[in-house]
Amino acid sequence: MRFPLCLSIVLAAGTLAAQTGPDEVQKILEQPILTPDLVAFECRQYIRAKAPKLSTPASAEEWTAEAHRIRERVLRDVVFHGWPREWVTAPVKMEDAGTVPSGEGYRIRKLRYEIVPGFWGAAILYEPAVIHGKVPAVLNVNGHVGPLGKAVEYKQKRCIQQARMGIISLNLEWLSFGELSGKENDHWFAAHLDLAGASGVGLFYLAMRRGLDYLYDRPDVDHARLGVTGLSGGGWQTIFLSSLDERVTLSIPVAGYSALVSRAERKADVGDIEQNATDLLVGQDYPHLTAMRAPSPTLLIYNAEDDCCFRAALVKPYVFDAVRPFFDLYRAGDKFAWHENADPGDHNYQLDNRLNAYAFLAKQFNLEPVKEETGIAAEIKTYDELTVGLPKDNLTILGLAKQFASKIERPAGPAAERRAELRRVVRYQETGAPTAWAVANTKAKGLETRSYRFDFPNGLSATAVWLHAIKAPEKSPVTIVLDDNGKKASGAAVSNRVNRDDQVLAVDLLFTGDAAGPKGEEASDYAQMLSAIGDRPIGMEAAQLISLARWLSSMSGGRPRLEVSGIRNQLAAQIAAALEPELFSEILVRDGMKSLRHLYDTPVEYEPAADLFCLDLYKQFDVDSLADLAGPTRFDIVPAHSRPQ
Repeated sequence: MRFPLCLSIVLAAGTLAAQTGPDEVQKILEQPILTPDLVAFECRQYIRAKAPKLSTPASAEEWTAEAHRIRERVLRDVVFHGWPREWVTAPVKMEDAGTVPSGEGYRIRKLRYEIVPGFWGAAILYEPAVIHGKVPAVLNVNGHVGPLGKAVEYKQKRCIQQARMGIISLNLEWLSFGELSGKENDHWFAAHLDLAGASGVGLFYLAMRRGLDYLYDRPDVDHARLGVTGLSGGGWQTIFLSSLDERVTLSIPVAGYSALVSRAERKADVGDIEQNATDLLVGQDYPHLTAMRAPSPTLLIYNAEDDCCFRAALVKPYVFDAVRPFFDLYRAGDKFAWHENADPGDHNYQLDNRLNAYAFLAKQFNLEPVKEETGIAAEIKTYDELTVGLPKDNLTILGLAKQFASKIERPAGPAAERRAELRRVVRYQETGAPTAWAVANTKAKGLETRSYRFDFPNGLSATAVWLHAIKAPEKSPVTIVLDDNGKKASGAAVSNRVNRDDQVLAVDLLFTGDAAGPKGEEASDYAQMLSAIGDRPIGMEAAQLISLARWLSSMSGGRPRLEVSGIRNQLAAQIAAALEPELFSEILVRDGMKSLRHLYDTPVEYEPAADLFCLDLYKQFDVDSLADLAGPTRFDIVPAHSRPQ
């Protein structure tokens, strides 16, 4: 049975007379089938449906036990997935780098500390001038503060004031900022850690936990009065660390996080890759992490008209209102507080927010209240004055990922076992048969085409154009064409195969071409959220491809060949063929990669190719091993600009 859509004129006896050109095909392939807003809506609906629900337990005892289970599971299965145990359990290694002239009532010292072997961070310690007995301590973590890093003005003011209140205050540098700035410390390179088998969020967790370890180990720190606070990414660090480490007795996150529902609703709330760590939101969400603070003192600060993210009124129902009953279970409602900043109301930890934080600290730590900051503005230090100095050969996020990647020794085993492992790694789930909506067609100049939108049972979509020469043989071969730039860029490849009498299906899988969503809403936004809820985008794409190949085979009666341009679709195609080795006859790749090591050596960045960075994939498989699993499917990579064959 021949399946409609066409592209070329064929004379009798198989001699090509008039052929369809790429430009002719291009006009058809460029016609949009799926609107970007619909793609975004489908992704949001899919994510929202899988968001973990927060339900109030029957008793404090029940929640204490559940919080303990969540904490153990997240640390074991998410944060420290793939990390050497000796790194996780190593004592903090802190070095004194000298003092800094300070003002009245406090003193400043520079510190450097080892996050993991070869990777050092910087910190500034603010201590009360006089310490009697055991005193409270606060870990001050950074957000996205730009080049100034730990020297940013509002953070210095906060640390100085804390020290004047009698608090030992530790100001940590954050990855990618200040002394840890540099392209290779871009947060998105955490995905390269994932790919090599070590959860990217683990590095961020160790970087901040080392500061907590240092404070906790000091003999003059009161373990009953140990707090964490920070703005934005520092707010995320605050809730993440203080929910997962029970040593933290007080937490003040500022404009740092929201529930997954909020992230799905608004691009501004999506956050960075560490905030949507792979599998982090399987079974729990940020409201759960907030509830895990009960009954310990916790003040949530958000801003009324935040110009970055997490606007107070939009996140409050999920992270405060829904969590309040948990504190009530412990009769600790007075220890859970909310402050909405209106002056200036933007993304800030300025005076109003600081004064509210000081008041909370004073009340919960039994300190003298602070009603104003005096004399602090004149004591702010320059970036250079607070520079600690890190090793010249200090590792970076990408450098550490390369280190993990270089030490991989992939397991061997029977094909059936390796195929089962691949299914696990890419979280493969069959999509089921798609509903094919024929939305347009052409039939002119010897070419027949039909444009399809494919709706899958999971609520997501793909698009394709089927093309075929009208006078081609009844039972002609079938080729599926994929291009990382979308089907609109595949005119030459499609034209070539149609002129050879193939039936051609030019496909846009999820996150490509028509199915990529609107401009300004990068596929990486959805990819990281999908990974956080336990899916793997590359596995979802492979599942769509398998489903479409079966659909096409049922229409044509033959095994389709795959013709692919680009590394994203190459990997989806190879995974599909490795999982279903009898489904495809051939995979021909242009502009491909010979190894996933290419993602490290180039390096390929996360945002334009988020689907490639699947936890454990490179640790377990590479291009050659996927090709072996796909046998008897032929596999070949040809030069990027070679003429279509």
